[in-house]
This record gives sequence, structure tokens and C-alpha cells, in this order.
Amino acid sequence: MTFEEELRTTVHPLIDGHTHVDQWSPGDLEGLLERARRANIGLIIAAGTTVPSCERTLLLAEANSFIKAGIGMHPADLTGPLDEATAQHLHDLATHAEVVEWSECGLDYMPNSPDKAIQQDALRVQIRMARELDLPLVIHSREADPDTVRILIEEHASDVGGAWHYFGGSMYLAKQAMDIGFYLSLAKPLLREEPLQAVVAQLSLDHLVIETDSYPQPFKKNPLRRTEPWHLPQVAEKLAQLQGVDIETVAEITTTNYLRMLRGRVALI
Repeated sequence: MTFEEELRTTVHPLIDGHTHVDQWSPGDLEGLLERARRANIGLIIAAGTTVPSCERTLLLAEANSFIKAGIGMHPADLTGPLDEATAQHLHDLATHAEVVEWSECGLDYMPNSPDKAIQQDALRVQIRMARELDLPLVIHSREADPDTVRILIEEHASDVGGAWHYFGGSMYLAKQAMDIGFYLSLAKPLLREEPLQAVVAQLSLDHLVIETDSYPQPFKKNPLRRTEPWHLPQVAEKLAQLQGVDIETVAEITTTNYLRMLRGRVALI
């Protein structure tokens, strides 16, 4: 199939709440953004994962009117404790007018990940900075959900709320996240994972947002299979099927939810 045959779109603009578009080369990024526009993506959030990545997200946001930046340190990218100088640098970056959320931070307990205590300390520091700056949090949690929930509660993350990035958990986890003021952010696993579909079918749209978690995927030989923001309507379409509503309802509600989470920091153009 061609791009035109696979393209889905909505009348109401969508928000891709989590991407890593800063990782694309400038030449490839131009095409990505044009495809996103054709899919009526009204806003793309570029999530930072390291200090250099955060700096790139700011540059992208300054240069592109429908990109905004997230500042954060990904747990898997920690090379040691989050030292005071690095934390201050992240804090300074996060005061930039183009920054709309603290993203991406959390816990990752996959094999060969950084020490759990180091990750937990870094998450606590970042939650405290997000609360100081009144920025919503976007949380990464892989094989670490009980500790993630516990730390979010202990550090009063509900003061700023946010989104549980790439949600794929149980109904129990969904309720825990929602109880502490977090939206559940759904991505392409919703298209194929039946247990996740069963959970999402029971949830209220008022607690859901959507994303692609786009990053360069040269290992996929077919460019149409490489996840980009233009795939977001596919997630919205599946969500509409599971909820028994039309795709425009999903587009309107998930976009409204994300804008509400950002608390007036951005308006769609």
C-alpha cells in the first residue's frame, strides 16, 4: 500500500503527546512533519531523554510552530546519580517558554538498566522540579509499576498530574494512575494487544490521551511501517472502535484532555 492509501485523518486535530522527533536528521524531519500535517496532527510534543536531547527539543520547538518541548531525563539514560549541576541545567531548560511538560522521566527495570536506587532518586528529584515549575509529568514505567506508583504518591505528583506514557497495563494499574491524577497515554500497542484492548474498552475517554512514541526505525525496511506522528489517527480509530464511538469523538475528547493537562500552555493553530 502507498502512503495515500494508508493515511487516516480527522476533522478535529489530534495531539501526538509523546515523540522523539529530535532524533531524526533535519532532512528526514522535514518529510515527517509534512506527513503529520497531512494527517491533521495539530501538535507534536518532543520529549527529552538526556540533556543534549532536551536542548534539541527546544530548538525544534523554537523552529516549528506545532512542536512543543518536554524536558526530562529518561531512567535508562542515567549514567550515574542525577548530580546537582545536571539537575539545575534541566531546571533551567524547563523554564523556557516552549516547554509544556516534564518529559520523559520514570523507572525502567529491564536487564542492564541503571541501578534501581539511582533511578528512584532521579525520579524524585525530577518530580520535585516539575512541581516547583508547575509542569505536568510524563511518566515512563517498564517492569517497575509498583515502585513508580509508590514514588508518585510519596512525592505528591498529583499536584501537577500528567500522563502515564505508553500505557499497557492492567485495569488495576489504570485505576491507580487515574487516582493520582494521571491520564493514560495509548500508542500503537492498542492496535494489536488484546488484553490492553479489553482494559481500554472499559475506561472513560475522559481519562485517555494518545501518542506514537515515534523514533527513527531504520531497521524497518518498509518506510510506511516506521512509526511516525501520521500514524496517530490509526490509534484514534482503534480507540473509537473499542469505545463504540466515532473517531471524531475520540479526536475531540483526547485533544481536549491533553490541552487540559497542559493547563493553557498551548493552543492549537
